Order: sequence, then structure tokens, then C-alpha cells
Amino acid sequence: MTSLAQQLQRLALPQSDSSLLSRDEVASLLFDPKEAATIDRDTAFAIGCTGLEELLGIDPSFEQFEAPLFSQLAKTLERSVQTKAVNKQLDENISLFLIHLSPYFLLKPAQKCLEWLIHRFHIHLYNQDSLIACVLPYHETRIFVRVIQLLKINNSKHKWFWLLPIKQSGVPLAKGTLVTHCYKDLGFMDFICSLVTKSVKVFAEYPGSSSQLRVLLTFYASTIVSALVAAETLSDNIVAKLFPYIQKGLKSSLPDYRAATYMIICQISVKVTMEDTFVNSLASQIIRTLIRIPSLIKDGLSCLIVLLQRQKPESLGKKPFPHLCNVPNLITLLHGISETYDISPLLRYMLPHLVVSMINQITGEETEEMDGQVYRRLLEAILTNISLKNNLDHLLAGLLFEEYISYSSQDKVDSDKVSLLNEQFLPLIRLLESRYPKTLDAVLEERLKEITDLKKQELFHQFISLSTSGGKYQFLADSDTSLMLSLNHPLAPVRLLAINHLKNVMTTPEESIDESFIKEAILTRLGDDSVDVVLSAVSAFEVFKQHFSSEVTVSHLLNLFQRAELSKNRGWYKVLEIAAGILVKEEILGENDQLSNQVVVHLLPFMIINSDDMESAEMKMAVYLSKSGICSLHPLLRGWKEALENVIKSTKSEELIGVANQKMIELLADNINSGNPSSMLKMVEDLIGVGEKESFSLKQKVTFHVVMAVLVSCCSSLKETHFPFATRVFSLLQKKIKKLENVITTVEISSEWHFELMMDRGIPLELWAHYVKQLKTAQRIAVEDSVLLLFSLKNFIHTLKAPKSFPKDDTWWNPEQLQEDSRDYLRLLIGLFETVLSGADAIHFRVLMKLFIKVHLEDVFQLFKFLSVLWTYGSSLSNPLNCRVTAALQTQALYVGCALLSSQKAQCEHQLASASSPVVVSLLINLGSPIKEVRRAAIHCLQVLSGVASQFHLVIDHVVPKAEEITSDATYVVQDLATLFEELQSEKKLKSHQKLSETLKNLLHCVYSCPSYVTKDLMKVLQDINNEISVNAEQVRIELEPPDKAKSLGTIQQTRRQKMQHKKSQDQESVQEVGGSYWQRVTLILELLQHKKKLKNPQILIPTLFNLLSRCLEPLPPEQGSMEYTKQLILSCLLNICQKLSPEGGRIPKDVLDEEKFNVELIVQCIRVSEMPQTHHHALLLLGTVAGIFPDKVLHNIMSIFTFMGANVMRLDDTYSFQVINKTVKMVIPALIQSDGGDSAEVTRNVEDIVVKIINVFVDALPHVPEHRRLPVLVQLVDTLGAERFLWVLLVLLFEQYVTKTVLAAAYGEKDAILEADTEFWISVCCEFSVQHQIQSLMTILEYLLKLPEEKEETIPKSVSNKSEPQEEMLQVFNIDAHTSKQLRHFKFLSVSFMSQLLASNNFIRKVVESGGPQVLTGLEQRLLETVLGYINAVAQSMERNADKLTGKFWRALLSKAYDMLDKVNALLPTETFIPVIRGLLENPLPSVRRKALDLLNNKLQQKTSWKKKIIYHFLDLVPVLVAMVKHKRKTLEDQPINRQTALYTLKLLCKNFGAENPEPFVPVLHTTVKLIALGAKEEKNVLGSALLCVAEVVSTLEALAIPQLPSLMPPLLTTMRSTRELVSGEVYLLSALAALQKVVETLPHFISPYLEGVLSQNLMGPFMSVLREHIGVMRKEELASHQPQLTTFFLEALDFRTQHAENDLEEIGKTENYIIDCLVAMVVKLSEVTFRPLFFKLFDWAKTEDAPKDRLLTFYNLADCIAEKLKGLFTLFAGHLVKPFADTLNQVNISKTDEAFFDSENDPEKCCLLLQFILNCLYKIFLFDTQHFLSKERAEALMVPLVDQLENRLGGEEKFQERVTKHLIPCLAQFSVAMADDSLWKPLNYQILLKTRDSSPKVRFAALITVLALAEKLRENYIVLLPESIPFLAELMEDECEEVEHQCQKTIQQLETLLGEPLQSYF
Repeated sequence: MTSLAQQLQRLALPQSDSSLLSRDEVASLLFDPKEAATIDRDTAFAIGCTGLEELLGIDPSFEQFEAPLFSQLAKTLERSVQTKAVNKQLDENISLFLIHLSPYFLLKPAQKCLEWLIHRFHIHLYNQDSLIACVLPYHETRIFVRVIQLLKINNSKHKWFWLLPIKQSGVPLAKGTLVTHCYKDLGFMDFICSLVTKSVKVFAEYPGSSSQLRVLLTFYASTIVSALVAAETLSDNIVAKLFPYIQKGLKSSLPDYRAATYMIICQISVKVTMEDTFVNSLASQIIRTLIRIPSLIKDGLSCLIVLLQRQKPESLGKKPFPHLCNVPNLITLLHGISETYDISPLLRYMLPHLVVSMINQITGEETEEMDGQVYRRLLEAILTNISLKNNLDHLLAGLLFEEYISYSSQDKVDSDKVSLLNEQFLPLIRLLESRYPKTLDAVLEERLKEITDLKKQELFHQFISLSTSGGKYQFLADSDTSLMLSLNHPLAPVRLLAINHLKNVMTTPEESIDESFIKEAILTRLGDDSVDVVLSAVSAFEVFKQHFSSEVTVSHLLNLFQRAELSKNRGWYKVLEIAAGILVKEEILGENDQLSNQVVVHLLPFMIINSDDMESAEMKMAVYLSKSGICSLHPLLRGWKEALENVIKSTKSEELIGVANQKMIELLADNINSGNPSSMLKMVEDLIGVGEKESFSLKQKVTFHVVMAVLVSCCSSLKETHFPFATRVFSLLQKKIKKLENVITTVEISSEWHFELMMDRGIPLELWAHYVKQLKTAQRIAVEDSVLLLFSLKNFIHTLKAPKSFPKDDTWWNPEQLQEDSRDYLRLLIGLFETVLSGADAIHFRVLMKLFIKVHLEDVFQLFKFLSVLWTYGSSLSNPLNCRVTAALQTQALYVGCALLSSQKAQCEHQLASASSPVVVSLLINLGSPIKEVRRAAIHCLQVLSGVASQFHLVIDHVVPKAEEITSDATYVVQDLATLFEELQSEKKLKSHQKLSETLKNLLHCVYSCPSYVTKDLMKVLQDINNEISVNAEQVRIELEPPDKAKSLGTIQQTRRQKMQHKKSQDQESVQEVGGSYWQRVTLILELLQHKKKLKNPQILIPTLFNLLSRCLEPLPPEQGSMEYTKQLILSCLLNICQKLSPEGGRIPKDVLDEEKFNVELIVQCIRVSEMPQTHHHALLLLGTVAGIFPDKVLHNIMSIFTFMGANVMRLDDTYSFQVINKTVKMVIPALIQSDGGDSAEVTRNVEDIVVKIINVFVDALPHVPEHRRLPVLVQLVDTLGAERFLWVLLVLLFEQYVTKTVLAAAYGEKDAILEADTEFWISVCCEFSVQHQIQSLMTILEYLLKLPEEKEETIPKSVSNKSEPQEEMLQVFNIDAHTSKQLRHFKFLSVSFMSQLLASNNFIRKVVESGGPQVLTGLEQRLLETVLGYINAVAQSMERNADKLTGKFWRALLSKAYDMLDKVNALLPTETFIPVIRGLLENPLPSVRRKALDLLNNKLQQKTSWKKKIIYHFLDLVPVLVAMVKHKRKTLEDQPINRQTALYTLKLLCKNFGAENPEPFVPVLHTTVKLIALGAKEEKNVLGSALLCVAEVVSTLEALAIPQLPSLMPPLLTTMRSTRELVSGEVYLLSALAALQKVVETLPHFISPYLEGVLSQNLMGPFMSVLREHIGVMRKEELASHQPQLTTFFLEALDFRTQHAENDLEEIGKTENYIIDCLVAMVVKLSEVTFRPLFFKLFDWAKTEDAPKDRLLTFYNLADCIAEKLKGLFTLFAGHLVKPFADTLNQVNISKTDEAFFDSENDPEKCCLLLQFILNCLYKIFLFDTQHFLSKERAEALMVPLVDQLENRLGGEEKFQERVTKHLIPCLAQFSVAMADDSLWKPLNYQILLKTRDSSPKVRFAALITVLALAEKLRENYIVLLPESIPFLAELMEDECEEVEHQCQKTIQQLETLLGEPLQSYF
């Protein structure tokens, strides 16, 4: 667009908009533009008024707009002709109305009002800004887009041009786009802000109108804030633009407006750094707003805080502060905000002003009239409620101090005011101290350093006197510094002075020092380096002790005892004396046992005597403590005061240490033993804690040994040992000995002490004095420690006592069966033995070893039992003693044992080597140890026993000579013992056989009492000994019987009876009553039986084993372990016995094992009760074996077995479980199948029922079976059952499962995938079996399906042919009663679908090929086909019966699937078999079956195969049968037309395949089909069509043989071709007839001359063109392009048809011509513009050349009309050349203008009328579809007069004239006016038409009137401009001489009034 054009466009007024003149499309919000064009003003007004009424019901304020915008006056107001003032007022009204309307914009009434405003006032053109302002808050809605699409915003300079993409796309305005434009275009931002202010101002006049503004204000806040966020940087311009609106927002009384303003302020604060003056102004306005409008105070405060946080101004000044203080609930609100956000910026502003204002108010200097206490209350509230963070507490404390000093230091200050100030400050400072204890101290310390002025120092003391901690800062006279600094002074005297001063302060209540300071000072000085300071501090502590908690008191005073060094500084004595005095006060020790124990433990070292000097500080402290009262208060020390006094009185000084310590040991031990056990146990734990600490000083070392002696002494009371305690004590003792191991084993102890080591008494007295003396000289400390530890170890050996429960007399000391205390005792013995043995090189340790053996193992047999534990315990994996016997200790123990054995007498040796002693067995298993030294030591021991007479002498004497081999090789002993017992395998009974057997029995006998780890090792040593020692089962049975020899449950009846008794009575013996040891025994025996092959009479054990199994199945208590392992052993033993009794798996004679003794029910119950897979496996394997031995018993329980397998075992994914399943199936199923001998139908049916249930179990379990196990499990099952009999059952049950369960469980959309996967699996299962079995199964399934009823409700299948015969009972596989009718139908459909899929599957075909090809089906194919056809027959009958029912669709689908299955069977059949089968099918009584047979035959014939001659003859034999079907002349069968049609098609295929070489059989076919054609209309059309096609094929094949049939064929064929109506109505029929005619002409061209005229008849033009049109329709563009020249030539010739038959009947010629034109148009629509244009002009030239016949114009204009209708708007591209010819022709055929005939013909008028009709129709279509402004001014002027003059052209008579005018001319003229779209052309057109109203002919005048009305109807309101010139003509016609014309004129005027909405009567 040029610059000038743009300027003109901007200057253009809205009323000049072209859209206002167009009536085709009208702007509308609610309607489509074209639809809106049909709505008149009244309708639009009614819509608007309706909307206004509805809005008035919502908001009465709309009433003010009724008069200016919605009144009758407004209805007639045309704003384009109004004055500027009127339009300005109108704009204001509209703007105000739109502001009121905006809140309701989304409501339908509001949109109705807008529709009226758009229609009448064109607000989309005149009031764009107001309209957008109204709808902008709804920019994300569709209706917003509708509004934008009304606007003319295409100009890029337009204000709203940025919305053009929204208008074009129709997509709502995105929030992001709006926000971006907002911050980029400040004008738009201003538009939004000013919109808000305008709206707020408008609605302010209506109270309670805040809700109407909510949408706008929400939009305002979200848009402006988002824009501020989105903008990368905020310029000054943006802030300046917003600031006036921010001020207005703050002043507004609307909460939402203020809230939005607060949000905008916050966002600006975040994004921009503003000048302080600006921030101050803004903050001041916010604060004033909070006072003026008491709402949204919290939001306002938050806004203020954000502003101060982000801007950080230096100060807001004093002005806003009083207003801020007057904010209601200020502190409460700030407290709420402070819990989540940081309010310190606001407090930082408030606090200084608060403090200053408060002082001014207190001193009377505040001039403002405010409550005098308001500032103080605010400050108190802040301190009380708000947490001061970010150093604000320091700020406040500093402010208070500085302002106080500042005011008080003024020159002329009133003392009363200072006193008042002190009074007011005191509570504030105290409150500050309580809330922030350390803050004031820190501030005062800082200020203290700065104050040098004496006056200020005095003021400083005045200030600190106000605080609770004021005393801290008082200056001490002697030190010239404050108390706080003096307490931390580097000089001890100053610190002493300070602590003394503090004591004085504590006793003076007036002094103000806070308690926490005093406490902290005392506790700090208690840790002072100076003893004098500590002494003063502890004195102060005593004074202030009530302020310290017990814990603090104890911990700090005990710390003094830890630090005290009495020996170095006697000054500590006084300190400790005071500290002890405080500690032993009764209230401290009585409060808490833990604290009192702590005190005693820490004071005990000071009470132990380690000096004989009575004047020493240590001695004095010990005596003082004994007398201090602690001895009477704590039970541990009770009696020590008296005891020490007695010792001091009666003992010499040199013996004092020993006697006193020994006395203390005895006293403490007695007190512990006699005290409260629980409290003493805690005390002992504390003492052990003391012992565990490292000791360095004399006092600590003596204390340790005293404590150790006490602990050892109190391990045991007079009666028994406390073993957990003894264990702890020994662990401590062992640790200390281990630490001094190098010293303690090498130290030399004088021989006089050896005697003491053997005595049962305490540490020798002189040893104590000697020990202390050595410690003091620091000599031989480790040696002296070692000696005392040895005595403690000796005392422990004496103290330890064996528990009463210890089984000293048992053969074996079995750690696994000992009670807890016995285990502890044995563990301590091992520990003592190891400890003493570790120092065996030292004499004193040997003495201790003697003592150990004497005290604990004096009996030699007990000694060797103990040694046997040491020799064997290393093999224990369970470690019941919780200790470790190392290989070294084991070896040492063996050598000790060897030495001890060597020293025994012969009698003793004999007993130790006997079976009643564990020695030999223990030594024997040590010979197999993997450690060489252990084997060597063991063989040494056995060498000592060599030659000793005992039950084991054979073994001992055999292994001893091999000592070297055994020592070298760990496995040698195994082989050697196997060699020894080899003799037992020989059949000969040698002399030594009995002795060896007895020896072996004695060895094995030990397993009854020895630990399990010994049994394990013994079995390893004996593993190669022949294990077929014959054992009598009776002996084992006796061993297995429980103690009361409970009666075994040998039979089923006894089991059931026992169950009943158990329910009635609970006193029967259960598992738990028998006892754990019994079951351990049973378990061991059963384990041994597992590998016992040589067992005599094993069947004796069976009742006992079942009795044990029954006991295992009884309920267990929680404490009893699981019996699963025992069950497994029992089941395994039973299995071994069964396999031993019946190695082949056959039946067992009754005399060997009675069937009743074998309780199968109990095994099944074991399966049910147990949850362990291993138990299940054992039981199933046993049942599988029993099935062959006692099949009947297993069959009774067979369902229980398989039901369990399905629910449990089959779900496990491990190889063993899979083998168990296979074995069970292989063993149990054959027993079931063999039970059916075939003699009894009832037995057979029972077996089949059971098999169905078993298979069902497997099928139900299948979804839970691991996927890779499913196929093998099912194949194994069916293989075992017999695939021939039961494969079909499996398939049926699989189908049933899918129908009833899988489909229901499948998710939506997954059913197809699941079915496909399941089908593949089913096919895999089938293909695991032979083809014969699969085919047999399919036939059985089909037979089964036939037996099922059609619907569930029926009981007798309708497919039964002979109802009188007894119906055989059906095997119940698919339970009809348990399923719905729908499931039954689904089952049938799925079954047939699967069979079809199976027969076509690759797996099945591969199976057939692998089995030898189709020959494998020999003998089966006939039966299979018969079965399939029988099923098809039954389904077809059902379909006919149910055709009208809802299930009809199902039966049709099922029949289709059945036919599909037939196809698949057909594909498998060899052709030799196929043809006879089809022949039989063609004789089937059902038409549907016959048709399907024909289809099968046709499929076969269509295969491109080279047939053998023999097969061809078989095919040709079918021809007579098919001919008979076509003739419809079979006696018993009536063939439907579809069958006859199919038969004709079959004959065609047969002729095509075999007719060339075998023509004779097809002569009757031609004869028959010709007769059919001759029947013509009497015969069914489709049959005739097929007959014609068959004739075509047969004629082309027979050739000369067809000649005799031509006279019969051609006449009916030509008759058929002439019956055009039938041909056109049936396209297939037409093509068939043409094909037949073509074939005849091609094949016999020389013999058709008699029929040539008929062939070439014009009647055939239509069919031929129809065929050509269809061909052109399916041609590709490339093909059409290649054939276009030929086609063009063809059409030019064909179009001359009218010219060549110029005088013929016009109607007939028109029909033929239309055929040709339709065909040509079909080609035209496939051409491009480039290819069509030359063709069109060629046709134009063809018609318009000078010598061209005039009739061609008729043809051309007819063609142009047809093309225009087809191409619509595209035709205008080519129609430009037609305008002048059209105008000329219109004039040439107008008889009112010329008398010359246009056509040189008799029927010239008819032809001219037709020509006019074609022209007018063509022009009408051009005008109608003109979208490209085809009708320019030149063309319009060229056509206008010729067209209007046609109103006078009465060519063809009155009737033709009237028809032409109403149907063709007037619609053309009316559309002509629309296409002009130019008011400058409307006037001449209208005038020309009006002139015709003055024609002399009333017909012409009448026609002109109708034309005027048609013109007005098209132009509607635009016709108003033409009205002035029309009224005079209409006035004339109102008085027309022709009454008809006059009436029509009146009618026309009325209709014009309606159309234009203007009254016209006043003009007439």
C-alpha cells in the first residue's frame, strides 16, 4: 500500500467502511457473518432489549442506558448523519455502558446487548478502544477472539495491530503475549491503568459495587505485576508512568484496588533502586493510608516492610512515625508477620524513634497530643512479643544506654525528671535482660571501655543499677576495675579479692547482680589454678549452694577431688573438706541413687589407706571422710567408720595399710552381698567402671586392686555364683592379666608365696604395705601389679562355684543341652584354664593350675569330661558357649590330657577308655582334624591307652601303629577305620566279626548323648565304613516310640477316630507334651535311616512312622520349633520303605504290607497343612510311588492331590518342583487310567469326569505357573492321560478359561493381544502331539459343540435329528449351568476360530510335512470334512431359526468362521479328494451349504495350477450338475438366485480353464445361458448379468461352435442393450451386456452382419458414454494427459451430434447430447487450468467460426452451463471471453429488437428458447460463484441492457415467456445485482428495470415489478438508496389499468416495507 493510500485510510471515517454497504456479510458477535446478513433491525433490536432486561434483573444500574441506547429512538438513529455533539454524547454513553457491562461480559445477556450495539451503532468501528477495554480482562476466552475478529486492524500503524495474529488464528490471547506487550508499549500499560481508574470512578457512585470490579482489578494486578517481573530492567519511564496510578490506588477506599497497588509497589521495590526521597514519600503515603482506611493493614505493613527491605533508605524521617504508632493492633500484626518473614527493616526504623519519643514523653518534651504511655507500651509490646533478630537487640540496648546517658549528661537537667526516667526505664531494661540475657552485658562492656569522663562513669553506674546485672560493672576499690574484670584478672590475688567481694554481695540483698552471673563466676573460679581462689570459691559455693542443681553440685565438686593433689599441696585438704561436707549432705545423696553412687565411687580412692603416717593429708582425709557421714548414708560403706577406728586403734603402724585395706575389702564385699540386689548391681557396674579405667597414680593403683579384690570377693555368695556378674569380673581380670602377660609369666615369686597361692584366703597383709612402698619409690611397679593380679586370680578360682544344675555325672558335658548358668560356668572354666595355661612356664601358674584342678575338677572323670569339651568344641558351628577354643588351646589341652592319662592308674585308665567315658571318641575324631599338631597330640593320647582293656581296644590298637601316617594325612584315619571294619561286609562269619560289630555299635551308641558337632565329626571319621550293617526295624520302631508308647494310628479309620476324639477332648498327648529331647532323638534316628539300606522287615516301621506323622500335624505352641524337617524325614523314610518293598513300583502282597496300614489320607493332610514346598515335594513323590502299590487308595484322594498341586507346587519356578510334578503325574495318572478296564460305561464315565477335573485344576493353575514351565507341564499331563482321548478336553477347558476368566481380567484394549498370545500357546500345545491326534481332537470338539444347546435355557439341543432316540448323557466339560448365554456363545465362537487358526498355522503345517505330508491324513480327511460340514449344516439351521432374533448376528459370524475352517480343511485336501467331496456338497439340501461348496470350487479353480488330465475330467464331470443348478430344474432342490449366479460364475471359470481343449461339454452351457437371456425381464437381473458374462466367456472359447447359437443369442442381446432404463439402473448389468457384445463381435466378426444395424443404434450412445465416463473417472492424470488429444478429437466429433441430427426431436437429441457432455465434464474436472484453457478455447472456436452451423451454439452454451456448474468459482477464469458473445446472442434472439430468425430451421423458436435458457443459466452460475470480482464495470454495462431487455422478449409464446422470466431471467438479474457490489451500477440497473414498468404489455410490466422485488430482496437495506427513484414508478403502477399489475404493485410495496424496515405508504 502506498504512503498516500495509508494516509487516506487513516483519514477515512468509520461510516465510509465498505462492510457497512455489503449485505452479503454483516459483522456480528453471536452469528455467522452470512447468517447475520439475514437478520433485520427489528430482530437485532429485540435481541438487545432481551439482553438488557436480563441484565436489569442482575444489576439495576443498567436502567440509565435504556433511553439512549435501547429505545425506539435509538433504533432509528443513524450515526453517520448525526452532528459531532450527538455522536460525542453517543460515544460517552456507549463507553459508560461498556464499563458497566465488562463484569458481566461472559454472560449471554451481555453478549446480546453487544450484538445490538454492533448491529446498530457499529461499535466495532466507532468505539474500538471502549470495546477492547470491556473485553480485555477475558483475553484468554474464545468470545474475546470473536470480538477481536470484528475489528478492522489490518493496518500496521493501527493502535491494535498487535492483535492481528489473534484475529487471524482464532486462538485466544496468551497471557505471556499480553504481558510482553504491556511492558514494551507504555501506551498500552497506560491504557490498562486508566481503564482501572475510570472504572473505579464509575462504580464509586454505586455503593457495594466492589464485586463488579473484582475481575478488572485481578486482571490489572496480574498483568502489571507480571509485566514488571518479565521486564529485564525497569526504566524510569515505566515507574514514572505507574506512579500517579499508585498514588490513586493508595488513596482508594476499594480493598482490591489497594491490594493490587501494594503488589505493584512490592514488585517495583524488588526490581528498581529508587532515590531516598522517592522511597520516603512512598512509605509515608503507605503509612498514612493505614491510618485513614482501616482495612488491609497487614498487607500494607507487609508492603512497607518489603519496600524498606529492598530499598534500605537511610531514614524515613520523623513525620510518618506518629502515624505508624497509631496503626491499630500494630504489634500484634507485626508479630504475626515476623513468624514467617523478616521485619527487621521496619523495626530498625521504629526503635530509635520509639526510644527518643519515649524519653521526650517521659520528660515532658513531646509536644504532640498523644497518649503519654503509648511509646513505652509499644516498646514493651515489641520486647514481649517480637523476636529481635539481625542485631536489633544490641541496637535497642545501645539506644537505651546512649539516650539515657545523653539526656542525663545535659547541663541543666531536672533531677526529678531523671528519677522519673529511671522509674520508667527500670522495667524496660529488666524486660530486655530477661528476653536477651547477654545482650545488655555485651553492650555495657563495649561502652565501659569508652567512658573516661567521671560524670559519665557516674551516669554509667546509675544506668547499670537499673539492670539486674549492674553489680558486675561496679568498680572494686582495691583493684580499680569492675567486678567482672576482676574475676577474670590474670593475678590470683585480684581474683581472690573479687571472689571475696562476690561473697559479700551475695549476703547483701540490696546489690543488683543477677543470679546467673554469680553462678557462672563461682563455677568458673572452682576451676582456678590457685588453691586459695578455689578455697574462697568453694566457700562461696557453700553459701550459694541452694541455687545449684544436684547434678551441677556433684559434677563440679567431684571435679575438685579429681584435681586435688594432697601429697603435693596440703592446701587442698581444706578445699576437699568443705567440698566433702557439701557432698555428703543427706538431701544430695538421698535424691538420686545414680548421683550417690557417683559420689561414693569418686570419694572411695580418698578413703582407701595408702599411708601409715597419721599426720599426712591423705590419712587425715581418709579419716575425715570415714567420719563425715557418707558411711552411714550409703549402703556400700556402712560400718566403715567403726571398722577404721578399730583398725587404727588395734594395729601397728607398719601393718596399718594391709589390715585396713583387707578390712575394707571384706566390708565392701559383705555390704554388696547383703544389700538390695538391684541397687548393688548398679553399684557393682560403677565399680567395674573404676576398674576398667587406666590407673597411673599411687592412689589410683591401690584403688584398682582394692576394687578388684572386692569384685572378686562378691562374685559368689555363700550359696551360689552370680554368673553374669562373675563373667564381667573375669573379663576385667583377664584383660588386665593379658596386658601384663610378658611380666606376669616371667616374674619370679618367692617360694613362700606359693603356699599362699593355694590357700583360700585374701591377699596377704604384708603384700599391701610392700606394694605401697614399691609404688612410692616407683620401683618394679609392673611386677608388683602382676603379683596382686595373681592373688586376685587365685581368689576368683576359689570364689567360683559350680551351679546346682551342672550335669557332672553325664557321660558327656553337652554345651548344647546345658542351662544358661551351666553354660556360663563352663565358659568361665575354659577361660580360667586358658588363662592359667598361658603362663604354664612359670611355677606360680603351675601352682594355680593345680589349684584350678583341685577346686573345680578334682574328680579325674570330670576332668577328662572337661578336657573332652576342649578337644571337640572347636567343631561347633552354633557356638552355644559363646566362646572360642582355638586350635592352639585344643592342642595344649590334648597334651595336658596326655600327661594326665600317663599318670593314671590302670583301673582308672580302663574306665577312661570305656564307652562310659568320652575320651576315646573325642580322641578318635581328633585324628581326622585338618590340623597336623592336633592329630599328633591325639595319637599321643591314644598311645597312652594302647594295651588298656576296653570296648574300643580294637580301634585303639589298630590306629596307634599308624601314628606317622595319621599325623601326615588328615584323611588317613577314615580309610584306616574302613579297612578295620571291612570284615563286616563279608558273608563269612569270622571270629572277630562279633567283636568288630560290638565295637562299631559302641562307637555309634555315643550319638545318643554326645553333642551334635561330635556326632558330625564322628560320622566323618566313620564315613567309609560299610553302612549296610543290618538293623532290625523292630529295634528302630521301639526307639521311635514315645515314652508312653502311644498307640500308632495304622489305619484310616483310626486316624478319623483320633480326629474326632481330639475335637471332643484336649487331654490327648500332643507334640509339645512329648518333649523337645524326644523329637531330637527321633530326628537323629530318621536321619540315620535315610541312608540305611540293610533294614530287616522295614514294613514294621510304617504304622509307627504314620503315628509320628500324625503327631507332627497337631497344632504347635509358638515356642515349639517347626516340625517341617521332621515331616520331610518321615515322608522320605516311608518313600524309601515303599521303594525297598516294591522296587518295580507294582503292588505289594497283603501278607507283606496290609493296605489298611498305609494311611494315604494322612499324607494328603500333610500336604494341606504344610506351607513348605520341600514338604509338598516329599509327600507328592511318596503318593506317586504309592499310586502303583495301592492305586485304589490314591484314587480316593486323587482330586485332593491335584487340587493342591495346582494351588501350590505348579507355581514354583525350580527344576526340582518341575520334576516332582512330572513324577507325580507319571505315577498317579496311569493308576487312574488303568482303573478303567472298558467293561463298564459307568466306570469309564467316572474316570472321564475325574480326568476333566484334574485337567481343570492344571488349567486353572496355568496363569500362575512360570511361563517356560506351562507347555512341558500340560504336554506331560496329556501324554500321560492319552492325547487321543483327552487332548480335546484340555483345549475345551483352555477355551472356557479364556471366556470366563481371562477376558474379564484383561484391561481395556489388551484383549486382542492376550487372545493372540493365548492362541499361539494353544497351538504350541496341540503341535506337541501327532497330526492324527490333533485332527481327532478337532472332530471331537465339533461333535461336542453339536451337543451343546443353542442357548443356555434349552435342555435338549435342537440339532438332534432323531428325537425319539435316547440321548446319550454328555460329558460335562463346559458347565452350561455355571455360565451365561453370552459366555456360551463366546465359547463356541472361540472354539471354531481356534480350529481355523490351528489348521492354517505354520506349526501345524510343519507337523504335517514332518509326518509325511498329506498322506498322513488318509482316512481322516473324509471324516473331518463330514464333521465340519455337519457342523456347518447345524449352524446354518440355527442361523435360519435365529435370523430375526438378537443373536442372529452371532450365528452369522459363527457360520462365517465355520466356513473359514472349511477353507482351511480344503487347503489341506489333495484335489483328487476335493472334487468328489464338492460334488456331494452340491447335493446338500441347504442352499447356503451349496453356495459355500461353489465358493470353495471357485477358489480352487482360480489357483494357477497345471492340472493333470484325470483331474480335468473330474472337473468337467461337474458341468452337468452346474447346468442343472442354472436351469433351476432339480426335483428336490430350489436354488436361490445367488446360487445360480455363483454356478454361472463357476461354469465361466471351468470354461476359461478347460474349454479351449475340451469345448464339447460347454455347448449345452451356451444353449442354457442363451435361453436365460431370452427370458429378459422375467429373470433376475444379477442372474442375467452372470449369464451374459458366461456367454462372453463361452463364445470366446467355443468360437465356431458358437455360430449355431447366434440367431438365438443376438436378438435378445440387442433387445437388452436397447432397454436403456434397465441398463442405466444396473451398472453391473450394463457392463455384462457390453462385455457379451464385445466378445461376440471380437470372436465372430464375420457372422454378425445381420445384426449390425442394431449394434450401431443411437440408443447405445448412452451406455457407451457411461462406460467411457467411468473409465475416465478412474484414469490417472498421466494416462489422461497421454490420451487427451485423441479424446479431444473424439468429443469434437461427438458434440456434432446435434448438428448432424438438426431436424430430429429436440428432447431426444438433448438426452444424447447430455450423455456426451457428462462424459466430457468428467474429463474436464481432472484437467489443470493449463490443460483446460486451450481445450475450452478450441471448443469456443469450434462453435463460433463463421461457417460453423448455428446449432453448435446450442451445444456449446449447454456445455458451458454444465462446466460452470461443475467448476463453480473457477469458471470465472475462463468466462471473460463469453461476455460479448452472450450479450450479442441475447440481442439477436430478442424478438422485441429483431424480426430475423436466428436458426434456419422450422423449429427456430424452440431452439431460440433453448438457447436463451442455456445462456441465462450459465450467467446465473457465473454471478452466483463470483468471488474474484469477475463482474467489472465494463462487463456489467455490456450485459445490463441485453439482460433487462429480455423482460420484453416474449419469444415462444406467453407460457414460455412466463416460465423463462420466473425461472431463469429474474434469478439471473437478481444475482447480477449482487455480483455488481457497486451502488453506482445499481442505480442504472434499477432504472432500466423500472422503465420496463411503463411497457405497453401488462405481462412485461408484471415481470418488471417481480424483478424489482427480487432486486430488493437481494440488496436488502442497501436498496434504500434506490428507493427515491423507484417510488414514482411504483406510484404509477398503483393505478395501472391492469388489475393484476395493480395488485402485484401493492404486494410489492408491502414486501419492500418489510424488507427495508421503512414505512412507504406515506409516499403514495
